[in-house]
Amino acid sequence: MLAQTLKDGEAVYTTGLVLQELLQGFSGPKAREQIIERFAALPLLVPDRVDHIQAAEVRNVCRRKGLQVGTIDALLAQLCMRYELRLLTTDRDFEQIAGLFPLNL
Repeated sequence: MLAQTLKDGEAVYTTGLVLQELLQGFSGPKAREQIIERFAALPLLVPDRVDHIQAAEVRNVCRRKGLQVGTIDALLAQLCMRYELRLLTTDRDFEQIAGLFPLNL
């Protein structure tokens, strides 16, 4: 889906959170440099105070419904909802969030 999105010329965004998680899991300096180089081409969405407040609400609603959602996942979902973006992910936890919120996967 990512390849098709890029091919179609659609805008692709990321966050510092995603970049950080990838870098924390890299193996070796070559992989690190490749990640940094490739992500340099993508604009970063930077959460503000309202995003953090809304992400806390996403997490709280999920918890009340018996769903365990991580802090970062709630924030990523919030950013996508705020900017009406589609979230490209293989993490099935976002399907649970999308069942409660207007999150486009």
